[in-house]
Amino acid sequence: MLLSKACIYGIRASLYVAAMHEQKRPFVPIREVSDKLELSFHFLTKILQQLTAAGLMKSYKGPNGGIAFTREPKDIKLIEVVSAIDGLDLFKECVLGLPGCGHKQPCPFHDKWATTREAIEIMFNATSLEELATKGKRMNLRLSAEITMDDLLKTA
Repeated sequence: MLLSKACIYGIRASLYVAAMHEQKRPFVPIREVSDKLELSFHFLTKILQQLTAAGLMKSYKGPNGGIAFTREPKDIKLIEVVSAIDGLDLFKECVLGLPGCGHKQPCPFHDKWATTREAIEIMFNATSLEELATKGKRMNLRLSAEITMDDLLKTA
């Protein structure tokens, strides 16, 4: 797996919040996100703290509290979520974990991985949270193991 479990959960939660943003819900309760996406509340809270520390989200306590983006989801790129949680080493390091891997001292996988990771970085830089949330709703794609975007949004 290229992305950590925390990063995958952070992306899934961000897509859920982006979908709620389109429904004009200013703050989405963290408990709702964890329940709907079947994620550990405490683990998700730590992940969302990283997104908040990176300035992507803000939180509000109280009866109408929860989390929200600091900018419009159309202006937040997937790479920002990845950077906030996993950092950007994925786009620099050897896939086999060998130190000093590069053109002078490549590993057997170097050429293929260098091309692939560059393509992934370009895709992450070009993809907004709004784009993915909109596609998920339009095509009724899954955001959790068994539940589609439509199912998640109907009961929110």
